[in-house]
Amino acid sequence: MVGKQILVVDDEIGIRELLSEILFDEGYQVHLAENAGQARAYRIEHEPDLVLLDIWMPDTDGVTLLREWVAQDLLTMPVIMMSGHGTIETAVEATRIGAVDFLEKPIAMQKLLSAITDALKSRVAISGERDAKNFSETGSADPDGLMQSFSLPLDLPLREARDHFDAAYFDYHLRKESGNVSRVAEKIGLERTHLYRKLKQLGVKFAKSGGPE
Repeated sequence: MVGKQILVVDDEIGIRELLSEILFDEGYQVHLAENAGQARAYRIEHEPDLVLLDIWMPDTDGVTLLREWVAQDLLTMPVIMMSGHGTIETAVEATRIGAVDFLEKPIAMQKLLSAITDALKSRVAISGERDAKNFSETGSADPDGLMQSFSLPLDLPLREARDHFDAAYFDYHLRKESGNVSRVAEKIGLERTHLYRKLKQLGVKFAKSGGPE
């Protein structure tokens, strides 16, 4: 992950400086924006590998900026939302629009780095609000009909809703690859050992040693 470009968008200078120091020490290239206007200008000229986006900002809030990027087809990178006083409803809304994770301030360093690593490794296609709406309405994530019965439970707490999505996502890819975990790991960009651990945690069935390879 060394050399990955991360854009930090937060109106608090202390937060920007702290995150900048932490991420720089971890080998990331960090760019800072103190409001949505600066973030817009940066995104027009550059495509970061990941964005850390504060929700509550004085000019334009993070959720509104996220919507703008979706509408302009600029949400082509993972976005992790941050907030010191966010609600479950706001977190779910941001995730529905296209954010990949939500972190509550004060953010523990290990939790921050873990979320960033996961977001950069799992290059899940960011479909945005319209695709998420279509997904929840049709209950299908694939034209081949491999997952006709899953619908995204938006009324659950964020972590539970994410677990439901993750389970369906991994199940979908396992079905496509006939249960071959190695091929799934390679396809979605996730280290195989981490994928095995994630599948066990979510209770997703997969082929053990001696199964399809």
